[in-house]
Amino acid sequence: MLRQVYCSGFQPFSQRLLPWVQSTAVSGSRRVQPSAIRHVRSWSNIPFITVPLSRTHGKSFAHRSELKHAKRIVVKLGSAVVTRGDECGLALGRLASIVEQVSVLQNQGREMILVTSGAVAFGKQRLRHEILLSQSVRQALHSGQNQLKEMAIPVLEARACAAAGQSGLMALYEAMFTQYSICAAQILVTNLDFHDEQKRRNLNGTLHELLRMNIVPIVNTNDAVVPPAEPNSDLQGVISVKDNDSLAARLAVEMKTDLLIVLSDVEGLFDSPPGSDDAKLIDIFYPGDQQSVTFGTKSRVGMGGMEAKVKAALWALQGGTSVVIANGTHPKVSGHVITDIVEGKKVGTFFSEVKPAGPTVEQQGEMARSGGRMLATLEPEQRAEIIHHLADLLTDQRDEILLANKKDLEEAEGRLAAPLLKRLSLSTSKLNSLAIGLRQIATSSQDSVGRVLRRTRVAKNLELEQVTVPIGVLLVIFESRPDCLPQVAALAIASGNGLLLKGGKEAAHSNRILHLLTQEALSIHGVKEAVQLVNTREEVEDLCRLDKIIDLIIPRGSSQLVRDIQKAAKGIPVMGHSEGICHMYVDSEASVDKVTRLVRDSKCEYPAACNALETLLIHRDLLRSPLFDQIIDMLRVEQVKIHAGPKFASYLTFSPSEVKSLRTEYGDLELCIEVVDSVQDAIDHIHKYGSSHTDVIITENEKTAEFFLQHVDSACVFWNASTRFSDGYRFGLGAEVGISTSRIHARGPVGLEGLLTTKWLLRGQDHVVSDFSEHGSLKYLHESLPVLQRNSN
Repeated sequence: MLRQVYCSGFQPFSQRLLPWVQSTAVSGSRRVQPSAIRHVRSWSNIPFITVPLSRTHGKSFAHRSELKHAKRIVVKLGSAVVTRGDECGLALGRLASIVEQVSVLQNQGREMILVTSGAVAFGKQRLRHEILLSQSVRQALHSGQNQLKEMAIPVLEARACAAAGQSGLMALYEAMFTQYSICAAQILVTNLDFHDEQKRRNLNGTLHELLRMNIVPIVNTNDAVVPPAEPNSDLQGVISVKDNDSLAARLAVEMKTDLLIVLSDVEGLFDSPPGSDDAKLIDIFYPGDQQSVTFGTKSRVGMGGMEAKVKAALWALQGGTSVVIANGTHPKVSGHVITDIVEGKKVGTFFSEVKPAGPTVEQQGEMARSGGRMLATLEPEQRAEIIHHLADLLTDQRDEILLANKKDLEEAEGRLAAPLLKRLSLSTSKLNSLAIGLRQIATSSQDSVGRVLRRTRVAKNLELEQVTVPIGVLLVIFESRPDCLPQVAALAIASGNGLLLKGGKEAAHSNRILHLLTQEALSIHGVKEAVQLVNTREEVEDLCRLDKIIDLIIPRGSSQLVRDIQKAAKGIPVMGHSEGICHMYVDSEASVDKVTRLVRDSKCEYPAACNALETLLIHRDLLRSPLFDQIIDMLRVEQVKIHAGPKFASYLTFSPSEVKSLRTEYGDLELCIEVVDSVQDAIDHIHKYGSSHTDVIITENEKTAEFFLQHVDSACVFWNASTRFSDGYRFGLGAEVGISTSRIHARGPVGLEGLLTTKWLLRGQDHVVSDFSEHGSLKYLHESLPVLQRNSN
């Protein structure tokens, strides 16, 4: 067995470029100390995380979320990852990104091992260059001319290429790891090194010593001397090292690693060859699922293919090592694919021995789509009957619902803030209000799906209709509010949409029983699967990547949740608002009797709601007036903490704490007060600091009020009414899926209408476009026809 260890002198480099790295000499290398780890952010754009890394090796991880606890990790780089598209030379940018990610994980205290291909490709590049150079010299001497004829490159033998490329490949890795003050060592192995007991012990000892010294071992098959692979050469219970896939698996089991990451040029394992029409990426692969997979050809370079990778992965899994196969070549993900996998994100195919009892989220999405399409074909009366039955169940099963909710409240006690506990709590009155709202939805759903919006006679016997149809599959993510589940489910049922629900774990018991009741109601017309509750360990960010399953995401929760979902959504529209910064402007002509009543209701009735008042704008003429004193006294009695805006603070000798930002959603008994000079000044302030949610004017001057209503560009604009009216139930929509501040599709409280889109129906009689040409027999009429009050179903 040939072993080569390359360790560079790191002290000059560290002193020159990384002065914060305090290291100690260990066997000629430098070990990065904990003080250096804290500065990883200084040189890397990959987020640094700290996790407990103690784990006893034995069984593989059951879920992706556990991968963050992996201590010892093998990363296998396939030939397609390491080499360029022309197969001559290395993909340097890609390699640099991989080295950075490995370095970040190494400096977190993990033990990283690289199994790399690339020696043949690197050697082929060098040998081609040498052959071209020698041929050009001989040809120039022979012809006596500088012009060179086209030269043919002979076929290069792979072992010779490997011999020429191994040293250069290692030198490149060494230079890259040096940038992160990490030492790398090369180990070249053959199959004999695993079959010979003494050599196997030597290899094991070498690797353990390198890891102990904080050195990253870079392992490769010694392709310069390795014989061609023999078919079916695996020993009983032992995988034969025929390629770097089998090498990585064998090494992972020998070293008792926690995780093996296999990077290739495909996203992971598909149920049929990638690129075929019906190919679907397999998120989790279980032993015994091989029969459901059709393997295609191997990659453009390298000795193995996907079949070899799966075989190696299953062998490693059996040995107690978790495995993920992922794409290491995609430019949008290769810069963070390794760290994403370790963080438990849904990347590639995860191999697991633990098969979940229920369906995967992808299967739930397909069930919701299929169920939603069946739901849309029901008669309106049938959909209304389902919703009425659900409303009845909410009151009939009240005791069971409240018992489940009590469990949630007991488990959340001490863990959730008071406003969130209030959202989590259900009561008899809440359930009764829910039932009333659901019955309103049932009544309004009679003419929702299939309603004709427009009819046009395009030409003789050619009529066009625009009709309402469901959007498709909705993903609704909500926090702490179990009452949201039946509301959203009823709206989805009324609009004929399939629905995926992801609730917070703090409401798990409540959500479970409410979902069961929803499915019971759906069962009366055989569409039970249309509404699905996601109970797997799926992270919200992973759900937001399911663009082939989900048509619209609706977040219901904190502004931070909405922002995170808007950022994570990949190609899926998000309906919602990230903040509810609601303003109320008290005009100089405001009624004394109305102001305190409206301010109290808007701020104090439910301060955690997104439609609660956050900024009170007061006309400057009202300062030091009895009305102003009444407002302040009322806020003091209600124990509202006041934050003074810059202008308001300038009028006061001793002011309350000055506001840190005029763009703040407090969600609690806190309020910003600011002074404005006019209604136009108030509008300008709202446009600059508001979130286009809900804004109110209090005045007795109708002209001023109408000016405010027409000029404020928000989803909801009110005159002499509380901000708390911005709600689907209070608008008579029955319920809402959320409040949207976007300007496309739906705005304000989104009820039934906001969950519909349209399609066009054209009915003709052998019409072709050529008949409408200049010399054709038909002419366009484009006549508007009366809309018939009927359902297209």
